[in-house]
Amino acid sequence: MSPTDALINALDASLRTLFAKAQSSRHPAPLNNGPDAVTDSPNSVLSAEESKLSGALMRVNHVGEVCAQGLYASQALGARVFSKNEALAQHFEAAGAEEGDHLAWTEARLRALDDRPSLLNPIWYAGAFALGLTAARLGERISLGFVVETERQVEAHLASHMDRLPQADLASRQVVAQMQADEARHAQEARLAGATELPPPVQAAMRGAAKVMTTVAHHI
Repeated sequence: MSPTDALINALDASLRTLFAKAQSSRHPAPLNNGPDAVTDSPNSVLSAEESKLSGALMRVNHVGEVCAQGLYASQALGARVFSKNEALAQHFEAAGAEEGDHLAWTEARLRALDDRPSLLNPIWYAGAFALGLTAARLGERISLGFVVETERQVEAHLASHMDRLPQADLASRQVVAQMQADEARHAQEARLAGATELPPPVQAAMRGAAKVMTTVAHHI
């Protein structure tokens, strides 16, 4: 793929993430037997307060998946432009496709909860894209290390949501559980591909940025 084609590919991924309805490639989706399971699951067992909490948490998770699309799209672009490594680019795109399932599930769950995505999604996406491209520019091992640390932090974040989601919200809980398993696998795959451990100050900065994002996205 030429640099121009790679750039067009990344732009297409950006537009689809921000302006198109997300589609899951994995069937069945979490919970029951249909691809729209997270949409069809009833919410009658949730109180108004529980539904509001689930909506806020799933909005945060949706923002995380918007960012994941930006990260993987930019890292695939960087692998093609900076490293000329098509195999690595395809590795990032494969992980991004699975994250696309997460995007579709959280989007569908927000609709089912009669809630909305973050109003700041274009900003979150742009920031994530810039970070991913910077990591890619620093080299393949650092780019993969960025994936490992990101997925490690996301996995911990999802674990905290499992503690906070209402017990009666089975649909949201099963979506988050599947996302958690996928994130752990993506981190392991990046390690096996040659990731290097990021310095502690970088890890701390990433945690700080994630804290700001999740706090703001909970409300906006």
